[in-house]
Amino acid sequence: MKRYLVLAVFMLAVILAAGCVVEPTKQTNSNANVAASPTSSPSASPTPTNDKATKAQPVTFPVLDAFLNDKSFTDLLSSRLQLTSDQITKLKDTARAETIKLSETNAGAAPGEGASARSTAREKIQELIGDEKTRQLEALIAERWGGDDAGAADKALAQTGSNNVPADSRVVVNAPAYRMDVFEAGKLIKSYKIGIGYPQFPLPTGLRKARVIIFNPTWTPPDEPWVAKMKNVSVGEKVEAGSKFNPLGPVKIPIGGPSLIHGGKPVAKIGTFASHGCVGLTTPQVHDFAKVLAQLGGGQLTDADIAAYERNKTETKEVKLTNAVPVELRYETIVVEDGKLHIYRDVYDQETNTEENLKAVLEANGVRFEDLGEDVRAQILDALAEMADYNLADKRATPTPSVSPGKATVRKPLPRATKNQKEIVIEIVALQGKGYPAPVDLDTGGGKGKSKK
Repeated sequence: MKRYLVLAVFMLAVILAAGCVVEPTKQTNSNANVAASPTSSPSASPTPTNDKATKAQPVTFPVLDAFLNDKSFTDLLSSRLQLTSDQITKLKDTARAETIKLSETNAGAAPGEGASARSTAREKIQELIGDEKTRQLEALIAERWGGDDAGAADKALAQTGSNNVPADSRVVVNAPAYRMDVFEAGKLIKSYKIGIGYPQFPLPTGLRKARVIIFNPTWTPPDEPWVAKMKNVSVGEKVEAGSKFNPLGPVKIPIGGPSLIHGGKPVAKIGTFASHGCVGLTTPQVHDFAKVLAQLGGGQLTDADIAAYERNKTETKEVKLTNAVPVELRYETIVVEDGKLHIYRDVYDQETNTEENLKAVLEANGVRFEDLGEDVRAQILDALAEMADYNLADKRATPTPSVSPGKATVRKPLPRATKNQKEIVIEIVALQGKGYPAPVDLDTGGGKGKSKK
């Protein structure tokens, strides 16, 4: 996996390829401004750094295809990387041809889908421009991706490792958990179940900032194969606010670069693959989140305000947050939460469900893996293998005999995880009272939260 670490920034293009593309929104009326309120400075918890979770990113042909639709990027390929026009054309043709083959209908159905897409893309890129130029291409994208405006303290907090509990006010999204949490001054105040990007259009990781809430956004379809499959939509022709063909729904929230949190998703898409690289919510969810986010930004957005925006669906309105809100996008498949060990499916095949990462997470919570009972250790390793989606047969723990008075017994391994099973939860006595907080007032898509005590 080391060869993929340098590819982190390909994620930018994933979102550029999406219905999640941020576009300038014309302000048709006076903006509603949310006054700022002080927030505490972020401080890191003493948790381990998980290189695979924080650096490794999915790389697919849709990612490259999106980048190559940006003329400023192709100009740099020519001037800085000295790629010929023929090489750039071949990259475009290959990326487009491979992207057309992808099916969102069956996204995530096959084990190892994300890893296979990354491997295929890198091998074909190397065939076209060579290994050295491929590395230069990756470095160029890394440079462009690194242009977010998060402060040094924010970036440090985002890189402190698995399961970090923020000490400040921020939004935390963990893709494998299909979960978004809102923290206020270090306290979790609201949780949402979300839809995430398809394996070929994955959510990025890293720190972003939310500065504005846009009601009734317009949408300009990008020149991408998935757009061509849509009815009543044409590439480059703006889809008006309020249109039933606008996939952004009633609200979009830019979170740095071209990333978005937006509504418009059916309840059936919450808790599964649902977008082209964005955080997807239902309409009730995104309205509720908009109010919470406005509060975090230091102001207030009322039900009456939202109802007024809803009555004028064709009129785009911006609610500016004077105090920008950090939004941290994570990829954590091993989480100690409220005293239990949660092992989530490695949805993007990042190879994060490893014994090494497990030990780091446990040790951050004062528990050594070696000190756990033999049966518990074997159960955990089985769970890691079941949620890994790669080489399952080789990674399940071998049942080991244990001697009891009068006879020897063999521990039975966990039953195979079902196709749609997204996590395995294991209770460990030594973890009681420790870890990341459990969901609070969890909104699963219908607009009604449910507190978890």
